[in-house]
Amino acid sequence: MVVRSSTHGEPSLLGLEDIHLTFPNGTVALRGVDFVAHAGRVHGLLGANGAGKSTLIKVLCASIPATQGRIVWRGEEVSFRTPFEANQAGIATIHQNIPLIPTLSVQENVFMWKRGGLRHNPDDRRQLHMLCQEIGYEVDPDDLISDLSIGARQMVCILQALSLGADLILMDEPTASLAKEEREIVYATVRRLAEQGKGIIFVSHFLDEIMALTDEVTVLRDGKVVMYSETHATSEEQVAEAIAGKTIAALDHLKTQRGTIRDEAVLECRNLASPAGLAPMDFTIHAGEVVGIAGLLGSGRSEFMHAVFGSDKQATGEVVLDGKRMRRNPGQSVREGLALIPEDRDQQAIVPVFEIWKNNSLPYLTKTALRGIVVQEDTEREWAEEAIRILNIKAEGPDDLVTELSGGNAQKVTVARWLFGDIKVLLMDEPTAGIDVGAKADILTLVRKLASEGKAVVIVSSEFEEMLTVADRILVMRDGAVVAERPAADCDDQELILLASGKGKNGNGRSVPHRTEQEGETHAQV
Repeated sequence: MVVRSSTHGEPSLLGLEDIHLTFPNGTVALRGVDFVAHAGRVHGLLGANGAGKSTLIKVLCASIPATQGRIVWRGEEVSFRTPFEANQAGIATIHQNIPLIPTLSVQENVFMWKRGGLRHNPDDRRQLHMLCQEIGYEVDPDDLISDLSIGARQMVCILQALSLGADLILMDEPTASLAKEEREIVYATVRRLAEQGKGIIFVSHFLDEIMALTDEVTVLRDGKVVMYSETHATSEEQVAEAIAGKTIAALDHLKTQRGTIRDEAVLECRNLASPAGLAPMDFTIHAGEVVGIAGLLGSGRSEFMHAVFGSDKQATGEVVLDGKRMRRNPGQSVREGLALIPEDRDQQAIVPVFEIWKNNSLPYLTKTALRGIVVQEDTEREWAEEAIRILNIKAEGPDDLVTELSGGNAQKVTVARWLFGDIKVLLMDEPTAGIDVGAKADILTLVRKLASEGKAVVIVSSEFEEMLTVADRILVMRDGAVVAERPAADCDDQELILLASGKGKNGNGRSVPHRTEQEGETHAQV
């Protein structure tokens, strides 16, 4: 039985046994996960993007049902039908995207879960004041959420969880978008809640805060638990190795295909910056080069890609493609040979209800249409058939709807659409996230093929090991800035994880919470 007491004797609040989750499109997100959370302890949950962390949190808070397995709460098997039922039982979730209503006040958001009643209930006001005293954080009940900083909004979410009477609080990347001072407030609050007997599940990419803040850690990879340990009994290097894994050794042959870099610089960025989270930076990529962008959530990777492509209208600085200065316009970018495969496939890359052939030709309708007006369906179908062949898309034919494809094959459609234009630079943001190993192999093999043809590729991936198989050079980003640069042949995935976490050579530091001597060890600021 998975439910167990810790070595310190704290009772288990929550136990998961053999949790599986398969989505309708066939994507397997969780593969037999066992997990335990204890009262009075902080349990760190880690893993690369797509490892299953957020999916597991959604199962715990009843946002999505598990396909198979048991959930045990306070010693009894449960099956919550809705997040509200989980809340009522004492499980509260603080989601990564801070789901508050900006036009309402702090008090109204904290007690939003109450049905009916006065919006300015004096009893709620008194309770809010008591909750603020409980966690040592004061906030004006009448402040609008829209007027608060991101860190203050995160604290309102914590107050909301406590107002529910939660005994277990699930925190999904609570510090990913916070400044240093705001992180410190969250750290202090987490420690204080644990001392009061609350159980905390703390999801984070940052190894330094996990090592300093948690009592035990679990690492997920490919939907499975690959490591569990008391925090004091492991090291950052061991955790980094567990996160990285060795999942794509079969692609090692791609490393031998490096050396396609040509002398001419095809893309140059000068003092490129954005208020969305990108510090001023210079960047150059040469024809035939593959540059990997390594970084954790909130590091500025996607912001960089959108600033280059022109989809971030607030970005400043210059982008020069083949010697021509670009305007902030995605349409011009595509016409001049700069393409982007965004991270959010369904919202930004494809039309799921369209057939493969329609999706495949969307960027080039004026090129395929007769005199730019009459659609040449035969040409578009030929392109789609060629894309299916090149990328080994598992489909009956070009008329298959993208909604009918697996996640990996749908992702291949987003990649294939750029094979039929005069693309000079391809920006790929998490092109292999959430897809199977076979689909990853097809996409990464194509990356090296494009480089061999003289195209330049910039690839963002949370799977550092797979990025190292295809990249010539790696830039490591943290807090919106490039903090290290490495030749891909001279580094490994563990080094990249440590650099991205601020612990490797050339990595800029971040403040982490301190343990006291009686907690086992003292952590200095990194």
